[in-house]
Amino acid sequence: EDVHGNMVVMTNTAGLSGVTMAKIAKESGAAALMVVNVDHDYPDYVYSLTPENEEEQIYAEEEVDIPVIMVSLQSGNVLTTATVDEHTDPKDIVNNGMPERIRLYGGGDRPFFEDVLNHKPVVYIIHNLLTETECDELIKAAESKFDLVSDDDTNYLEHTIPPPAKQDGVVMQNNIQRATLWRGALNPHSGKQIEERIEQVTGFPQDHFSDFQVNKHVAGSYHGVHYDTHPINVPMATITVFLNDVDEGDGGELVFPSPALGGDKKRGSSGTSSGGGKDDDPVKIYPRKGIAVVHHNTDEEYQFDASTLHAELPLKNGVKYVAKKFIYANPQPPSKRIVLPLIALPFGGKLPRCVCTFYQFFLEKFGMEEGNVYFDKFCMVAPVLCLFLIASVITNMVKNSLTDSSSSSSSKGKTKKESSEGKKKAAAEGKAVKKKKVKKT
Repeated sequence: EDVHGNMVVMTNTAGLSGVTMAKIAKESGAAALMVVNVDHDYPDYVYSLTPENEEEQIYAEEEVDIPVIMVSLQSGNVLTTATVDEHTDPKDIVNNGMPERIRLYGGGDRPFFEDVLNHKPVVYIIHNLLTETECDELIKAAESKFDLVSDDDTNYLEHTIPPPAKQDGVVMQNNIQRATLWRGALNPHSGKQIEERIEQVTGFPQDHFSDFQVNKHVAGSYHGVHYDTHPINVPMATITVFLNDVDEGDGGELVFPSPALGGDKKRGSSGTSSGGGKDDDPVKIYPRKGIAVVHHNTDEEYQFDASTLHAELPLKNGVKYVAKKFIYANPQPPSKRIVLPLIALPFGGKLPRCVCTFYQFFLEKFGMEEGNVYFDKFCMVAPVLCLFLIASVITNMVKNSLTDSSSSSSSKGKTKKESSEGKKKAAAEGKAVKKKKVKKT
């Protein structure tokens, strides 16, 4: 139901809590509250306006019944200049440049952002990135294709990277099952919708996306502290989507243990937490179905960001499904967008292990960069050679068939000719005998 009335616009300059600002807006008779982040050091930081103590929690639950939203400084500037331009006389500005009417839409099932940190590393949450149905379909697609991974596994083609340095007795990937769903340009309509949605909400182009890597965690599973890297195509960012809910006491949180210098971090509605709120406190994000966590592995100059160290804590009970999509610095070549998905298509999207082994052979034989290039070229040439071979085989079969048919026709014609000549000869001999008999008589 639509709610009509005035909207109060406030800033966070005074350091008031979200509930305090909501109380002021409500008591003034406002129908909504918009809070603009005016922190010039972190102008794009948008965080949850949550209660800071038990008293505020009670007041928020019982009294706050108006929409309360936060926008970045840039969005606030767009709003306050909606009815003015550079030639407008300040005397003619009405309502501080804001439009007479603003329509606010409820989040509902639309994707919306929530920042986790206002400093490095760049980490933010996208609520409702995937629907419940899409999460269930990804789990179903991967369920029969999981393989157990370990620290000894090396599969650069499917982004399974061994730890850079193993310590005796330390297991980095414990009891994790993994499946990569190769779809690329062959994605069905539902998959293309997801790709387009990710492109729209993150700004990353689709041709830089990897296919979904789905991980299954069971009780005792964990992934130790690590970076998301690749020796050939650097992942600029990683999108981690939780495909099912995990109760808060059952573990499985995604944690960033060493965030860089920055401001306070508060617990948000998404289930993020940061201990005591100090700059170096770990940041934990609890698994919630459909939520995506995006973290940048590189800075603005595409240099590796050491503060992106992260881990997945041990799962105590139940099962956890996580889908990861890597955003690479360079576009994915046609071999990985078309050829490999075609090879995986008869197997439900799972690439045969021999293809991954073949890729590793190229890397070991020619080195990382050249091996990758040669493999991509081989993938593009091999299908053409296969088609040529098939065409040659079919051509030879047709030729042999025509040759056999021609030989058979020739043989039949020769037989007919011989039979005809035999009949003529027999008839001639019969006439000669008859003449001799008549003459004798």
